[in-house]
Amino acid sequence: MVKVLLALTSAHPAFYPDGKKTGVFAIEAIAPFEIFKKKGYDVQFVSDTGSFGYDDYSLLPDFLNGENKKAFDDPNSEYNKALKNIKKSSEIDPADYDIFFASAGHGTYFDYPTSKHLQNSLAQIYNNGGVVSAVCHGPIIFKDLLDIKTGKPLIKGKKITGFTEVGEEILGVASIMEKDNLLTIKQVADKEGATYVAPAGPWDAFTVTDSRIVTGVNPQSAVKIAEDVVTAFESK
Repeated sequence: MVKVLLALTSAHPAFYPDGKKTGVFAIEAIAPFEIFKKKGYDVQFVSDTGSFGYDDYSLLPDFLNGENKKAFDDPNSEYNKALKNIKKSSEIDPADYDIFFASAGHGTYFDYPTSKHLQNSLAQIYNNGGVVSAVCHGPIIFKDLLDIKTGKPLIKGKKITGFTEVGEEILGVASIMEKDNLLTIKQVADKEGATYVAPAGPWDAFTVTDSRIVTGVNPQSAVKIAEDVVTAFESK
């Protein structure tokens, strides 16, 4: 059975200008989970501390609705049952997994780049021939992440996407990020020697696949990126 390691951020701080909290952006975890399960893949949730909190805005009807909301609301859904079995990143053996998927939310900025266990799991899965992927702010995990074989940045020479700088401005958090020295996904791509590919619009569903690295730009891309991950895995 194909095994997926689906990462969540453990960070859940007040972040937005109105004081609301960031954290896991719900649809970016739920939609990929549902697609992977429909394919018959086994999904293991993981976070740095074994805990998480949801981004307040991600629970609004604009983002969480339909079948995704049903899965979120039902304590007995496969999604919520899997969440109860979430593991700490230090408990994971990357050799057990074929796919790494980094869900997002701005919370990822506060733990993905410094979680050596999460970064190691991604690097090991990639080194073992697996597919690695990240949506929206999830590609921040590639910051200072080295390829085990080459010792160079794992995304060096690759094409990636991720949440846009225009999107950060629209959300009113660009100045907050600058004050906290948080790099945008484009800045991470530039730093690591990758090529950042922007969507036509910040809210368009848009993904980039470069061999075994799959990235998506925003919550609207949550379904498409999971489908592309499946395609990338089954065609490698």
